[in-house]
Amino acid sequence: MWYSVSMQAAADVAEALSEALMDAGALSVSIEDADAGTDRETPQFGEPGSINERLWSQSVVIALFDPEADLPVMLAQAAGAVGLESVPDFHVEEVPEQNWVQVTQAQFEPIRITDRLWIVPSWHQAPDADAINIEVDPGMAFGTGSHPTTRLCLQWLCDTVSAGASVLDYGCGSGILGIAAAKLGATQVTGCDIDEIAVATAAANATRNGVSNACWMHSAKRLEGQYDMVVANILTNPLCILAPHLVAHVKPGGLLALSGVLAIQAEQVIDAYAPYIGLVVGAEHEGWIRLEGRKAC
Repeated sequence: MWYSVSMQAAADVAEALSEALMDAGALSVSIEDADAGTDRETPQFGEPGSINERLWSQSVVIALFDPEADLPVMLAQAAGAVGLESVPDFHVEEVPEQNWVQVTQAQFEPIRITDRLWIVPSWHQAPDADAINIEVDPGMAFGTGSHPTTRLCLQWLCDTVSAGASVLDYGCGSGILGIAAAKLGATQVTGCDIDEIAVATAAANATRNGVSNACWMHSAKRLEGQYDMVVANILTNPLCILAPHLVAHVKPGGLLALSGVLAIQAEQVIDAYAPYIGLVVGAEHEGWIRLEGRKAC
């Protein structure tokens, strides 16, 4: 058993208080929106190259403590370290011991992308043995099929990959898009990512799924050649910066799909790619969109 202590904190003190709680002996600390689940809930979206807004004006700092912890002393120490005259009002809950592996696994069920394609965690049996089933477990690299942007890209691949196609997965993460492309009939698949963990994870996932015709690369600096299809599920700012680079890897007449873009950011990305390729919104899911286009011959 552990103790979970939650207290409200203003935006200008929440991060400092969380650090002070860790210094005081907390096992972990998280910051959440105090208005989560209400009409006042405020999403936080941050990405490379952007100046993020401050945290929610009213946040909840949640700290986990060992059952032997002296909470009054530790909380007072943390409050004093950030200049608070007293400990904010707080609530304590007991957190019972659990099999955290089972708890985590229970959160991930098989995901139907289309009737043709499923994403199946290793601890589940495939719901449709006749479909294309990709085995990907949650890990440190992005891409399990549960996020709307991953689904949007997977659906695009299901609709567009033809036998013998060449596919570039730019920012491959777990490798799920490249693996799907190979299983859907692509004969040449390249995945690249700036994260070494992602590259290693993608290679391991490809092996697990029996995909041998894929190349996984660290750093796009070595990337050469053109492809029938290029897919990039990243974020708006890097997508805009990479516009000429990504389009250069699309063959004349080839296809490009981009995701990691919020609906309100569509025009920003479309404008960035306009000098190189015309993009349209191909699909939207839970506020995220997929942009797609065909390069002129």
